[in-house]
Amino acid sequence: MLHDWLNQPGYASLFFLSFLASTLLPLGSEWLLVMMLVGGFDPLLSVAVATVGNYLGGLSTYLIGIWGGQWLIERVLRISPEQQERARAYYRRYGAFSLFFSWLPIVGDPLCLVGGMLRINFGLFTLLVASGKLVRYAVTAWITLAATR
Repeated sequence: MLHDWLNQPGYASLFFLSFLASTLLPLGSEWLLVMMLVGGFDPLLSVAVATVGNYLGGLSTYLIGIWGGQWLIERVLRISPEQQERARAYYRRYGAFSLFFSWLPIVGDPLCLVGGMLRINFGLFTLLVASGKLVRYAVTAWITLAATR
């Protein structure tokens, strides 16, 4: 059923896939955005839907970091208190602004998780993550539209 739904692209599919792609699941959503743009969907609405879905997926990962971070650190990853403090100090000094790059493959989703674990200010998180994801989708749309003209 999910396969059939994704085979009929639309804004709901783009939102859903963009959301999932910004969780810890190894998915990508750019291909669907490109396919929709080539198929004549509205570029501004498509970029907006993909951005909102991707931001909300990142937000869910941030919230997992807030509520499950200590458990992950202590029980699963077994990181010592000294290592935790060094990581916190480094992330607080440089890391919050790295959230702008949460759109990158492989490292982006863990950045949102760590942002939640370290309780990065929600407003700063939103500004950096949403703007990074918007830029990524806007550039993808621009390249797609330029190539198809």
